[in-house]
Amino acid sequence: MTPATKLETSRQEKSHRFPVFLPDGRQFLFLVRAAPEASGVYAGSLDGKTGKFLLRVDSGAVYVAPGYLLFMNGSTLLGQAFDAGRLELSGQPFTVAEQVGHSTYGYGAFAVSTATLAYAGPVQSLGRLTWFDRVGNPIASLGQEGDYVEFRLSPEENRVALTLVNAKRGFPDIWLADLTRHSTSLFQSAAMVNAAPVWSPDGARLLFRTSRNGLVELYQKSAAGGGNSEPVLTDDMQRVAHIGAFNVIPTDWSPDAANVVYTVTGTGSGYDLWLLPISGDRTPVRFLNSPADEMHGNFSPDGHFLAYTSNETGKYEVYVQTLPRSERRWQVSTSGGYEPRWRRDGREIYYLSEDRKLMAVAVGPGPSFGVPKPLFQTRVPAGVSAVRTNYVPTRDGQRFLINTQTSDPPPNPITVVLNWTAGLKP
Repeated sequence: MTPATKLETSRQEKSHRFPVFLPDGRQFLFLVRAAPEASGVYAGSLDGKTGKFLLRVDSGAVYVAPGYLLFMNGSTLLGQAFDAGRLELSGQPFTVAEQVGHSTYGYGAFAVSTATLAYAGPVQSLGRLTWFDRVGNPIASLGQEGDYVEFRLSPEENRVALTLVNAKRGFPDIWLADLTRHSTSLFQSAAMVNAAPVWSPDGARLLFRTSRNGLVELYQKSAAGGGNSEPVLTDDMQRVAHIGAFNVIPTDWSPDAANVVYTVTGTGSGYDLWLLPISGDRTPVRFLNSPADEMHGNFSPDGHFLAYTSNETGKYEVYVQTLPRSERRWQVSTSGGYEPRWRRDGREIYYLSEDRKLMAVAVGPGPSFGVPKPLFQTRVPAGVSAVRTNYVPTRDGQRFLINTQTSDPPPNPITVVLNWTAGLKP
């Protein structure tokens, strides 16, 4: 096996992905994730010649006869005339289809041949952030209906940091909702992904994940909204720590402000949990990794324990592990569960059951854990996801902010267009 491309450190290249052969079987297209001025689609060759820049986009491109490149721009599928022999584009990009689904990794939900195009629309999970009391009575709603990916209540409980998919761009932005003034302001946009905001213990800063430099990295910024973002975990830092991650998802900040727990995927062993020291050299520390998934890390209020989700038994369950890690571990859920949260006094843990009930477990000295009890049925989106937040409790556990589906998700059919090039005027 011989590498066909090599990362150019001078251009801060982070990854090469989505190779697609051209008709001669030796030249190919590929996507470069790098510094903004170097990212885009390039043409490479099996003889190892330096890639030729073609397009400044964040998605891979596909060649289709008789001479087009197809690529994504947000949720719009575009085409442009392309000479595969000369490796040259001509004319202006033209719209092929609107509202096409895509992943945050830069892959569009479409397939194309000379005569036929097939594509799927964006996958949306529309809901409304709604306050409920402890027995499931709705109290009030926050904001409008939308695709809410994550949300976190500030330590003072007067603000909510939330991730909302931008309907035009098709990628998530971070917003701040002021619960006292009933106002919402944009906190972080641009780039493809801005998501997973996590509050510092004093409520002064927010840490989040962003793809501004090609791959997903962790940054922090003042929660007041001003100032610049500061890198906390870069791709280079992960390489030094020998973490070959595709995605990093912060889930909690320790009460002593010393560590952030985050989920890593793309290492070959499912989802793993890592700890990131916020001071010093910030070298990541592996906390839990196995062939199973470990995700949703959440610190206990005293910082001595970590609750998390794992499917090591074949189904997702909630566990608690000591900090630092030891041989002591407890299974908290009994019949399936995910996404644990501690009450502020440490006397209760909440989680979601397989059938999406909000559950509560009493925590005693030792610690010891009581029998899980259902509080009420929720309408959170179905399925266990490492990148979604479904609920947050208040400090006293008397109210819960829950992403409540306003309707069942509509079907997402595949659209097939025959003779898709008919009438095109590139």
